[in-house]
Amino acid sequence: MRHQRQEARLRLSGDGKLTRFKLLVTDLDGTLLDSSGQVHESDYRAIAELTKRGVHVSVCTGRMYSGTREIARSIGVAGAVGCLDGSQVVDCRDDSSIATHPILSEAAEPLFDAVEEFDPITFLFAEDTILHDERGDPFLPFVGLWSKRSVRLPRVLDPSHFAEDRTVAALVSLGEEAQIRATAQRIFERVGDHIQIGFFSVARQDLDASWGMVVRAAGVSKATALGRIAEHYGVTLEETVAVGDWVNDISMLKAAGRSYAMGQAPDEVKAAATETLEADAWSGGGIEEAARRAGLL
Repeated sequence: MRHQRQEARLRLSGDGKLTRFKLLVTDLDGTLLDSSGQVHESDYRAIAELTKRGVHVSVCTGRMYSGTREIARSIGVAGAVGCLDGSQVVDCRDDSSIATHPILSEAAEPLFDAVEEFDPITFLFAEDTILHDERGDPFLPFVGLWSKRSVRLPRVLDPSHFAEDRTVAALVSLGEEAQIRATAQRIFERVGDHIQIGFFSVARQDLDASWGMVVRAAGVSKATALGRIAEHYGVTLEETVAVGDWVNDISMLKAAGRSYAMGQAPDEVKAAATETLEADAWSGGGIEEAARRAGLL
């Protein structure tokens, strides 16, 4: 019976191949966007053809919505997109919120106390704006990858930001690796049940920091965002193709019915995907290759 139900969902692609997939979701940086931050022409053409054939296309990224909207609209996305690794799901047709998972306000004071103890450069991602203080000024070109919208405050580590606006979706801190890991350990000791932390390297020689962390609400990921996106488009996860390149994509790659890791992805990301692509962030063309391999083109 299960086999029969699956066969009933299969449909013909443009070249007569059978495919069950109705939605393709891509990461942005390093996946849809190449090493220069551009969409490869072959991917533009592939996405246009997918849309013509009735396949939905969306994005799921670590960026905030304001750093996602223009790109999503440029490739014709007409519906839900996932942002901040699942902390935001937004309908890019009218900018309306579908789901938001903020850091709980009761975690603000112990979270800020833990951060102040080790004093890294810190930013708050509130609504669709990056909040920072004077120390954050030199780092705005780096954090601007998440969003170009920023507001400078006298003091960023102020719990009143949560009292006034309960949609602080993330805290980002930058510093040296030992400093960041010590800060993260203290955060876990104080509010570990309420948050999750991801680490990343800062590959910028012009910045006085080598390591960073993103603190977000517990329980959300690109996989949870993928579920909401699929629901929005009226398809199942089994009918979804996902493409990504980094460790924050692993949950999404595992959740999708078919998934592809970019050629430059770390081994653990490749292991989570159904297949690894020949295309990488330097060549571009990963979306076209994934769509073709999935039988959508």
